[in-house]
Amino acid sequence: MFDNLNKKVLLVGAGQMGVDYYKVLKALNCTTTIIGRGENSAKLFEEKTGISCITGGLETFLNQNEINFDAAIIAVGMEQLGQTAIQLLNSGFKNILIEKPAGLNEEEITELANRSNKHEASIFVAYNRRFYASVLKAKEIIELDGGVTSFNFEFTEWAHVIEPLIKANGVKDKWLLGNSTHVIDLAFYLGGEPSEMSCYAGGKLSWHDKAIYSGAGICENNALFSYQANWNAPGRWGLEVLTKKSRLIFRPLEELKIQLIGSVSVSEVEIDHEIDKNYKAGLFIQTAKFLLGETNDFQTIQKQAKMCEFYNQIAKGNSIVHA
Repeated sequence: MFDNLNKKVLLVGAGQMGVDYYKVLKALNCTTTIIGRGENSAKLFEEKTGISCITGGLETFLNQNEINFDAAIIAVGMEQLGQTAIQLLNSGFKNILIEKPAGLNEEEITELANRSNKHEASIFVAYNRRFYASVLKAKEIIELDGGVTSFNFEFTEWAHVIEPLIKANGVKDKWLLGNSTHVIDLAFYLGGEPSEMSCYAGGKLSWHDKAIYSGAGICENNALFSYQANWNAPGRWGLEVLTKKSRLIFRPLEELKIQLIGSVSVSEVEIDHEIDKNYKAGLFIQTAKFLLGETNDFQTIQKQAKMCEFYNQIAKGNSIVHA
């Protein structure tokens, strides 16, 4: 479907996400230059892919090489995202795909949006769940049903698993922005952009200032929504999208179940998952569409900066936003 794109791509980041992106780029017949920082990550990358990457960091590469690429993909840690994107903008890159959430905090993301405007460049945030086979199928059903009327979602995180993880400074503090927005973004992508929202948050963890979240609001398309999460209790990510005819259930997000009006039975929707099984789920379609310029379904850096206002209110609770 997307074979032989023959694009020249700069891939920044030699960790596991870099490995996952390289596998997709190879399948799309792209010429890929991979930039890493340390020897250890470079060695692991080569072991997993059979391809060597350039070490020494991005700044050194940009200073020593002629820049001639169709696009760049940023797959570094959350704490490095903003700085990496700014380096690419300053070097003349105009087409960038950056891993979510595009920065360590709202300030970095807003600065990146402003710099993108200044450089007349396009930056898209890589929320790969938008391109799951389950989501693509759900979009078809939603369109046939006449649109979304309401939705609800849960973004519970497993605090006991996250607590021992070693992360860069600031990453755990922004866990909702850096990780939970995978499901929050998907909910608003399918259900509609929020216009008003009431938020509440409480509890506390050893590594985070909040643990329990609840809220509700209305979207620009008049769809109503609600959410909840308890990071100090059992749970998992989930999303339910309702139309006049169907209740679409994502739990887990990779799968889609449906309940039809007039029935209490829930059945699994038949979906072709072949691409999502062969590559990291959602990544193949996302990357191919980005390189082809088919970006209507992507989150732009400008929209991401706008959504940070809502993400911050969900994280803090006890407030109401009027967009």
